[in-house]
Amino acid sequence: MTSLPRHPSEGTERERTSPVVARAARTLAAAGVASARAEAEQLAAYVLEVPRGRLVLSDGFTHAQRTRYEALVARRADREPLQHLTGRAGFRHLELAVGPGVFVPRPETELLAGWGIERALTRDAPVVVDLCSGSGAIALAVAQEVPAARVVAVERSPAALGWLRRNAAERAAAGDRPVEVVVADVTGAGLLADLVGAVDVLLCNPPYVPRAVAVPPEVAGYDPDEAVFGGADGLTVLRPVLRRAAELLRPGGELGVEHDDTHGAAVPALLTADGRYAAVRAHRDLAGRARFATASRRSDGPHAVRASAWQTGSS
Repeated sequence: MTSLPRHPSEGTERERTSPVVARAARTLAAAGVASARAEAEQLAAYVLEVPRGRLVLSDGFTHAQRTRYEALVARRADREPLQHLTGRAGFRHLELAVGPGVFVPRPETELLAGWGIERALTRDAPVVVDLCSGSGAIALAVAQEVPAARVVAVERSPAALGWLRRNAAERAAAGDRPVEVVVADVTGAGLLADLVGAVDVLLCNPPYVPRAVAVPPEVAGYDPDEAVFGGADGLTVLRPVLRRAAELLRPGGELGVEHDDTHGAAVPALLTADGRYAAVRAHRDLAGRARFATASRRSDGPHAVRASAWQTGSS
């Protein structure tokens, strides 16, 4: 590779940022990365330890930094997720630790979290539950933005739980209200037995991609399979979640669930058919795709019997 001219800065030879980043952006674009320029800049900011908006003002790359940067760009060109390379994922006002074994939170899920936060803010000391919590993105966003809330995050994957607990500890140390982590299968009949009829807002981003659907390389090679696919039709996890949510929610409590963009009619239909939900509504993302559904718990209809303690593994 031909070296570009370098100029001295603070006693160390450095290479100007712009041509290095431009070359990286071309490499990523050729590899099929959609936001090639933005990601090339994000990786440069990560290596240079400066905000992305100040790259143009940076002193440029030392030889060691350029070597490290080009190695990261090569890995991204092989479609390793950007968030795995930096170890962090942005979500609303949070920076979360992520890596192998946990689903990387997506920007579209911020819409579901935002809806849940808005609903929780209308209640005094609400109880909010996040099922299939993964990295804890939704639960921790609620805990940060609704400090009066009691937030319960439910996850079963040992690998994901490690990331969830790490992020929960980081946010508690930063001053956010601690979340309660519960180890459980969200499809279990006795899920959160002591919260039956007591939940104000229940949120869930379950595995929902139909098994036959082809997913991007970043998903297929790195996101946990059990966090992506929801059975043949994508609704294997979602169906029992909707049934159990109707038992956990208090009368008037509200539910929000993310789903595949092919489920824009199916999920609202499941909620309506259940008979215990009212105000069923479909929501679209900024691209106009069906993204999540919401409903409220009717005041009539039976609830299960509440237990006196967590049914499994709280911490």
